Amino acid sequence: MAEYEAVPTGSTTQGVTRQPPVTPALVVYALFAFAAVAGIVGHGMLVGAPLLTLIGIIAVIVAYITRSDSQGTWVASHLTWLISTFWWSLLLNGIGWLLAITVIGLPVALAIWVATTIWVIYRVIRGYLHFHQSRPIPGL
Repeated sequence: MAEYEAVPTGSTTQGVTRQPPVTPALVVYALFAFAAVAGIVGHGMLVGAPLLTLIGIIAVIVAYITRSDSQGTWVASHLTWLISTFWWSLLLNGIGWLLAITVIGLPVALAIWVATTIWVIYRVIRGYLHFHQSRPIPGL
């Protein structure tokens, strides 16, 4: 298993350097990955709302709870990344459902759902690769 190092951030509490909450962030990545895979397997294709399952909702709750503990550490950008992934996934899937209620919009809705699922998988993998190297997400 990979070793995760604390990157010095300069934030201290009574002279002790704070350690980033690595384990909860890793749990959120694992839950998001599991939700994405379960969404694909459950539907038999790349269509659906992988992060809107109970697993994804639990993961975003854990991310919100942990985010305050991660402020000032490299893990904070990962939790922000995962939370925004969840909300953008919700928005895009909602747009897909609005289009799906019309017969003409169904092909567009399917395309949105497939693209959203691929995008979620991309973000989980990209974020985890930075996480594995104990680096923050660039640009956050």
